[in-house]
Amino acid sequence: MDGANQQSESKNSSYPLVVLHGATASGKTTLAVQLAQQFSGEIVSCDSVAVYRELEIGTAKPSREERALVPHHMLDVVSPDQPYTAGDYARDARADLAEIVARGNLPIVAGGTGLYLRALIDGLFPGPQRFEALRVRLRAMEKKRGSGYLARIAQRLDPVSAARIHPNDVPKLVRAIEVTLAARQRMSTLWGAGRDPLQGFRILRLGLDPPRPALYARINQRAAAMFSSGLVEETERLLARYGQDCRPLLSLGYKQAGMLLRGDLSLQDAVVSTQQGHRNYAKRQTTWFRREPDVCWLGGFGDDAAIAQKALAQVEDHVSRAGKRAVI
Repeated sequence: MDGANQQSESKNSSYPLVVLHGATASGKTTLAVQLAQQFSGEIVSCDSVAVYRELEIGTAKPSREERALVPHHMLDVVSPDQPYTAGDYARDARADLAEIVARGNLPIVAGGTGLYLRALIDGLFPGPQRFEALRVRLRAMEKKRGSGYLARIAQRLDPVSAARIHPNDVPKLVRAIEVTLAARQRMSTLWGAGRDPLQGFRILRLGLDPPRPALYARINQRAAAMFSSGLVEETERLLARYGQDCRPLLSLGYKQAGMLLRGDLSLQDAVVSTQQGHRNYAKRQTTWFRREPDVCWLGGFGDDAAIAQKALAQVEDHVSRAGKRAVI
């Protein structure tokens, strides 16, 4: 299929929407800013850690300079000690989309959290509310029985959902088990019932797919730079304020910095572990996004001039087709 025609439309398509995704360190922020400047756009972040305030270095949020160039949304939304789900994200991000188009601007969703993006565009199933006591119990069981215990439970309860979740992704495993037990139905069954897809947008999906060796080299450089730029000190402040059970502080980088502070890792080992973790995460992101429909894949980094030109041409055509005059 021609890239210009690789777009999804809702029944009542009206406003153009650009969705830019790809693995961590693939250059999404740089390209999103360039697109927003060129087409009078506003950026909606799609990152499950960047929604938290005070987490700066380990989240690789857009810089102050980048945020000053174009409006950004869905950054610094909640305190690190507050729960925030994919459903919360979908509700808040959809409100931002409505406000952006009301101003006559182009919304650009950019980020690498596949579940958040799916919740935003496809909607979520009508699952049960959080059952915090069960969540605490399941997490304690994983610690006591060892890594992989929850994955085995999920496999027995709902093999389809378990196959979609990495065996070490404890939060998603906990949710899958929680849903199955509370709803008395498999989560994979509930996924097909009563979802609320995004309406009123004509969607162009662009995916960044740089060569893996080059991507891994960038990931290694970024992870090392986080530690040299003060990640350990930032983590120490956050741990003092929110405690070591604060969920965002268990994310990549912050987890390793916390282990360093407790004496469980040396600085060198913390950097290496973070690099490996981000490389593994990038591989999972790529696998997830490869399953998404109608993606126009761009074989390079977002800050590559040739890739940027291809993206600009795609967006210009998309905006024109959707009836919104491009600002060139």
